[in-house]
Amino acid sequence: MGGMQIRPFRPTDRDACYDVCVRTGLAGGDATGAYSDDSLTPDIFCGPYLELEPDLAFVIDDGERAVGYVLGAHDTADFVARYRAQWLPGFERRHPLRDDASADEREMLDLGYRPERMLTRDLEEYPAHLHIDLLPSAQGHGLGRALMTTLLEALTRRGIPGVHLEMDPANTGALRFYEKLGFTRLEAEEPDSLRMGLRLPAAP
Repeated sequence: MGGMQIRPFRPTDRDACYDVCVRTGLAGGDATGAYSDDSLTPDIFCGPYLELEPDLAFVIDDGERAVGYVLGAHDTADFVARYRAQWLPGFERRHPLRDDASADEREMLDLGYRPERMLTRDLEEYPAHLHIDLLPSAQGHGLGRALMTTLLEALTRRGIPGVHLEMDPANTGALRFYEKLGFTRLEAEEPDSLRMGLRLPAAP
C-alpha cells in the first residue's frame, strides 16, 4: 500500500476526483477526449455525489492527491429528487444539448439529463447506490476492497438494507471484483448495462 491511505473526501479533492473519473470512465479505461468536454462524465458520475452526499465520499490519498474514490447515495429516490432540483440546472448550463454532438455524446448527455433512470423497481431492497473508481497506480493493493468496506460500513450504520450499482458489462475486472465482495446480479433496466446488488447486515 506504500503511503496510500483511505480518508473522507475534502472539498480540495474535487479536481483530483474529476480526473480519476475521466481516466477510468471508458469501461475502466481512459475517457479523455471521448466527448467534447472532459467534464461531462464526472459531472454525471462524480460531481453530484460530492455536492449532494459528501459524507458518503471517501478517497485514496497517495500523499499528494486523491487517486481513487468511492461515492454513495444512501437513498436513491431522495438523491434523484435533489439531483433534479439542485444539480441539473447547472448541468444543463454547462452541457447544453447540441445538434452536432456525436451519438455517444448524446447518449451520455441523456444520462445526465435523466436522473429518473436511477429509479429502479428494487429500491425498497437496495435503496442505496455507489460508484467506485481507482487509477491504475492504486489498483492491486487491496485498496478497492478497503474503500468499499468503508462505504458499506457507513451505510450499515445508517440502517440501509441494501446497495446496488450499475456498470459496463465490458469491464470484466470490475465484475469479478464485485462478485468477490458478495454482489449478485440484478435485473437490468438500461440497455447494455449490468446491475448488481448487495444486502447489508442490520445495524448493530
